[in-house]
Amino acid sequence: MTGPLTGLTRSPLLSRGALVTIESSGPIPVRAVAFQYNPDEMTRTLQARAAASGGATSGPATNEALRLSGAPIETITLTVEIDAADQLESGDLLAETFGIYPQLSALEMLIYPSTFVVAANSLLALSGSIELVAPEAPLTLLVWGPQRVVPVRLTQFSITEQAYDPALNPIRARVQLGLRVLSYSDLPITNPGYHIFLAHQVVKEVMADTGMAAGVVGLGVATGALTLGV
Repeated sequence: MTGPLTGLTRSPLLSRGALVTIESSGPIPVRAVAFQYNPDEMTRTLQARAAASGGATSGPATNEALRLSGAPIETITLTVEIDAADQLESGDLLAETFGIYPQLSALEMLIYPSTFVVAANSLLALSGSIELVAPEAPLTLLVWGPQRVVPVRLTQFSITEQAYDPALNPIRARVQLGLRVLSYSDLPITNPGYHIFLAHQVVKEVMADTGMAAGVVGLGVATGALTLGV
């Protein structure tokens, strides 16, 4: 909302979601892909990571029913819209030359091995080596506001290109992303993603405690005095 005389706005600054890759040796950003438009919705699916049974028994392992072996397995799907219309209208040279191909390429590179590693493995193979360096994807973080920064692995990538310039560069596209959250149950303690997810869970626990306290107050029950009965 903008005042008629002052020109001041009361609208809050919009945080844009992003995918950020960092070096595995430390939290040094190497590539950040901010979403041009935040998706209207994001689907999150959580599956409990239940502890495995201790082996064959004569009956159900009732002592294991509530045990968890780690953080839940979480998957995320979202759709990102990319459009060069505004840049083309303002005469942006990059958009006029390549359309949105650079933005699409930045997203795609999240699942490409480095050409340096590919070339190194080719040389090792030609020399007769049987131990090749397995390409490793960069550690990728989904940044969705200050409360949600989580390590993820890109598992699904679908691009629908919708319009092109005269040189057949895409100028509008819809990208569907599937992400698998990587927790401390998936990463070694030496990986920075381990500690990033741990910090994410700490924030989530604080949010849960805040929501629980508000719920108890809404029930008209003093905090700490809630009892259950049958």
